[in-house]
Amino acid sequence: MAERIALRVEDGGQRVDRFLAAHSLLSRSAIARLAREGHVRVDGAAVEPSYKVRSGQELVVDVPDAAPALSLGAEDIPIDVLYEDDDAIVLNKPAGLVVHPAYGHASGTLVNAVVGRISAETGRAAARPGIVHRLDKDTSGVLVVAKTDVAQLALSRQLQSRQFRKEYLALVWGDPGERPALVEAPLQRDADDRRRMVIRAGGRDSVTQFVRIAAWRSGAERQALLHVTPITGRTHQIRAHLAFARIPIVGDPVYGKRGDRSGLERQFLHAWRLTVRLPHAGERTFTAPLAPDLVAYLASLGTPAVATSVWEEVR
Repeated sequence: MAERIALRVEDGGQRVDRFLAAHSLLSRSAIARLAREGHVRVDGAAVEPSYKVRSGQELVVDVPDAAPALSLGAEDIPIDVLYEDDDAIVLNKPAGLVVHPAYGHASGTLVNAVVGRISAETGRAAARPGIVHRLDKDTSGVLVVAKTDVAQLALSRQLQSRQFRKEYLALVWGDPGERPALVEAPLQRDADDRRRMVIRAGGRDSVTQFVRIAAWRSGAERQALLHVTPITGRTHQIRAHLAFARIPIVGDPVYGKRGDRSGLERQFLHAWRLTVRLPHAGERTFTAPLAPDLVAYLASLGTPAVATSVWEEVR
């Protein structure tokens, strides 16, 4: 049975396929196909993909049931589920797990695990789960995955309008002090090294705020645990911004300190909390406990100088 969504256009002048693509992670080609099949209507009338929406119009999309995800194999990969309903699954992603199949990672991903879980529960092929946001392979923590196209669109609209509240924990080299700080620096992909994002005029506006939770000192070395809140959601934003602020993340192989002798096998970055409004469950906050390898590393540092009460929640 098809589901229906309705959106109010606030900023006109865009093609309807571009407007929908800007409010979801559905591909523009998929949206165009829906329009050509008569599933997209503006003020009651079916429109073509090239139709330009105007402010104040009501956009209605009938989303047919998703086809079975034939290209995504169901795999029995253990996943730590924090919450699940008919709309979404909220997971605690482990480090080392790629989120979505891509070149070099055709299987063994979080999406394959979600498809496997849904298939096992329902006894039938699972529909393609919707990736609303991503975490780097070696970043652990909270991640929400939509189970329907309608839920994906609703969650993606929140992400686009910055209504998600994402909170991270990051251990850095150096000590930024106790005062909260803000990094505002535009990011774009490095033309010489596609793995990296660089600070450059003309890049996408990017904003990260952080505050020190605790700090350690061993001889000349200083490390600090930060509570980080990205205001925007660019690729590698936290890692690039903290490196730009001269407090690179401990264990980061791309943006980290030269001669990092921490012994960590991945960057100390954890998606700690996520506050989101689920389609039928309202606003919820989900917390993923700090991953065991990161807990062990903090314990090895000894007793910290505590800067904020957040430390009591983290430990």
